[in-house]
Amino acid sequence: MEETRRDVVLDVRDVPSPVQWITLSMQHLFAMFGATVLVPFLVGLSPGIALISSGLGTLSYLLITKGQIPAYLGSSFAFIAPIIAAKAMGGPESAMIGCFFAGLVYGMIALIIKRVGLNWLMELLPPVVVGPVIIVIGLGLAGTAVNMAMYENPGAPAGELVYSTTHITVALITLGVTIICSIFARGFLKLIPILMGIIAGYISAYIAGIIDFSGIAKAKWFQMPDFMIPFATYTPNFSWEVIVIMVPVAIVTMAEHIGHQMVLSKVVGKNFIKKPGLHRSIAGDGFGIVLGSIIGGPPLTSYGENIGVLAITRAFSVYIIGGAATIAILFGFIGKISAVISSIPQAVMGGISILLFGIIASSGLRMLIDNKVDFGNNRNLIIASVILVIGVGGAYVKLSDAVSLSGMALAAIIGVLLNLILPGREKASSMFGEEK
Repeated sequence: MEETRRDVVLDVRDVPSPVQWITLSMQHLFAMFGATVLVPFLVGLSPGIALISSGLGTLSYLLITKGQIPAYLGSSFAFIAPIIAAKAMGGPESAMIGCFFAGLVYGMIALIIKRVGLNWLMELLPPVVVGPVIIVIGLGLAGTAVNMAMYENPGAPAGELVYSTTHITVALITLGVTIICSIFARGFLKLIPILMGIIAGYISAYIAGIIDFSGIAKAKWFQMPDFMIPFATYTPNFSWEVIVIMVPVAIVTMAEHIGHQMVLSKVVGKNFIKKPGLHRSIAGDGFGIVLGSIIGGPPLTSYGENIGVLAITRAFSVYIIGGAATIAILFGFIGKISAVISSIPQAVMGGISILLFGIIASSGLRMLIDNKVDFGNNRNLIIASVILVIGVGGAYVKLSDAVSLSGMALAAIIGVLLNLILPGREKASSMFGEEK
């Protein structure tokens, strides 16, 4: 888990100089900005609240992990489909209740890990289950990305979709610039390909005349976001159906969280799974989700983009991460910034989403490859095949008139059950490390 650290600029507890603090914090903010505001844009939540949620969640994470893990929490893509489904059932308030319970699941898992260790989770969620579920998350959103890129009215029923050459052109420009920056850019620009793609797409959309600037002109520089606070702005409505949709996703994203902790441990040269402990990092992530749900923000997760920034800069200070979180909170109260984000055409976000959702699916493939899952073994082939078809095909099971399991949630549960039931299950590997 640990590796010899090379050329450390700032260690985890080092306090940077004022210039370093501002510069490096802004760099972390830019690295997470594009993806963090994309999620609320796609699910119809407030980008400003998402920034505030991200900042508050990160600060609380740093406190819960005793200031020992330099990780930034941003909006989770895995919850996009469940949030959209929950909103269709009972509006955004219903989605927030589901997010709240997803955060509680993190807390319960953290307590179990602290009590009995980590190997049980590996038995429940081996790579042959988690990998295909992650693929389902990406492919399940593919239609959303393509519709946003191709049509003037991506949310309309199939018979009412209007194809637009302008929109697909803007989307392809956005996608092209993002790819070019990811592969050919150097230095700082290589860290923010999503943001560069959005900027290029926005400029091309402006030239094409498909941006509505009226909201920007009306927005105030400083304004209070439209927080959704239970018992203050709405009365919570408990729904088993929403909880059934959200909870399986939370279990899967915990596997992603653990993977990020392992990578971060290697980058920094400290075993964060051992100290301050995986239970603390999962609890910190879960509390961030609960905190965000109370104000109307999407679920959070640790960001690979920011781990990449740490690896390149070798500046591991938690003060820099805290600085980025503080700036994100401030940005959430600047009305002009929220209005600019809201004015981004869906074609631009569609171009970005084609790449990002594909990367999610590819990450599932990478997990299978990195963990050397043998598809010559019929057991592995069966588990992965069933998960993929059920998840992508849109299968569902009605538990009652009000509650049903569908899509990714159903695929994840069936995958877990198949892994536990089918003979020939291998002993838990070291994918998640040892936790005694």
